[in-house]
Amino acid sequence: MQLAQITKLAGPDKGVKRLGRGRGSGHGKTSTRGTKGMGARAGSGCRLLREGGQMPLFRRIPKRGFSNARFETVYQVVNVAVLEASFEAGSLVTKNVLADAGLIGTHRGLVKILGDGELTKKLTVEADKFSKSARDKITAAGGTTKELIRPAAADAAQG
Repeated sequence: MQLAQITKLAGPDKGVKRLGRGRGSGHGKTSTRGTKGMGARAGSGCRLLREGGQMPLFRRIPKRGFSNARFETVYQVVNVAVLEASFEAGSLVTKNVLADAGLIGTHRGLVKILGDGELTKKLTVEADKFSKSARDKITAAGGTTKELIRPAAADAAQG
């Protein structure tokens, strides 16, 4: 018999390690857990990066600096040239319409309209934010812009 002739029935796959099924199985008595202590108990296990009694590495190294990455406002951007190519004159352009057309990833995120390109069609555009040039180009073509109020901004305006 040669290695290439081994069938799936003979199988290269190992069987499951059956623990706690007597000494004859080779995995009886302590079931490969050694003897006593925390590792032998059910539900045991340390949190990640635990080093016994030693001070963990992430506490030993100095902490420096601050990052605003957690507080960054991320916009999905759409240029005026894309609106020109994708929509008919007189269309209402909303987040849902942009998402359905595949121009943005999801309607849940924030959308900003940028002014790259030319616009000749009259469009009604609703978005979270507009660049100054985009707003000027949309209104110059006879369209209107509506900036959506985010809930945090609405709360700040009331309070």
